[in-house]
Amino acid sequence: MSPDAPRTSGPAASIGNLIRRPEFGTLIGTIVVYVFFASLGGKVFLGAPGWSAFLTMAAEVGIIALPVGLLMIAGELDISVGAVVPAAALTCALVSGHYDLPTWYGVLAGLAVGLMIGFINGYLVSRTAIPSLIITIGTMFGTMGLTLGLTVLIAGSTGVFMTPDPVAKLMLGESINFMFRVTIFWWLGFALVIYYLLHVAPWGNWVFALGGDRDSARNAGIPIRRVTISLYMLSGFAAAFVGVSQVLTFGSAQVAAGQAFIFNSIMCVVIGGVLLTGGAGSVVGIVLGTLTFSIVNQGIFFSGLDPNYGSIIIGALLLIAVMSNDTFRKLALSYATKK
Repeated sequence: MSPDAPRTSGPAASIGNLIRRPEFGTLIGTIVVYVFFASLGGKVFLGAPGWSAFLTMAAEVGIIALPVGLLMIAGELDISVGAVVPAAALTCALVSGHYDLPTWYGVLAGLAVGLMIGFINGYLVSRTAIPSLIITIGTMFGTMGLTLGLTVLIAGSTGVFMTPDPVAKLMLGESINFMFRVTIFWWLGFALVIYYLLHVAPWGNWVFALGGDRDSARNAGIPIRRVTISLYMLSGFAAAFVGVSQVLTFGSAQVAAGQAFIFNSIMCVVIGGVLLTGGAGSVVGIVLGTLTFSIVNQGIFFSGLDPNYGSIIIGALLLIAVMSNDTFRKLALSYATKK
């Protein structure tokens, strides 16, 4: 390299590369909203109660947001997660509560429901030309109807109670010091696994290729159908996992639950820097987006502000995230072109 060539290594280059990453804007947003609500919430928000509140919410939404983010990177959507959560929870409660079978039978049955719905979504998306939004809306309403009808037919009500096995509750539904739920650690585990799949394993390149140009990915020999089905099955499994952990935590399941996860997970993903058009995103960004969303939601409660302000702040945050994501992406692309 000639002496006049620009330096592309060292601390300055590392900082420059960090600033150009789309999730850098999300990191700044996370810090800003935490400092803002910490100044309003005081010691309670800064202490264990505040951290346990937004981390617990982030864990539940985050477990679902991670595979939803993978789907959005691949250029797809999954709206059915809002129906999978109560379907898996009620399946677990019916098997282990109503029929009094071992708790792990109910857990496996609930997870199997999520995998089955995910397989149906992936199969239909990969085999037809119907947009994934329409297909998953259809499976969502179909799942909701079946869940309601079968629950009323079997249990005679829209809610089912169960007493989980102590070991199962310890692993999936316990709380540490009655504040920090064990799902927080499961969320971190999900994030590490999906980080490896997306950013380390070759499978992640296939996901990005699908979101970039599906026809080119097919011509390159990427197994598009297999990847699409696996993505939807992962999304269904994650939603089912959240549903099962909820029923083990609270000892009951209700039909009218889980709808909030649909848009909450998508907002976390978009705030985390994933492009709506697909082809770009990161696990770190999704995790930071989930934290930002949860801090805003719980910060409203601890700060004593009008809850209506929460919707305004989240809406503004979503718009800012979309605009900043596009800005950081253009910055990164222009830098890559110059190099």
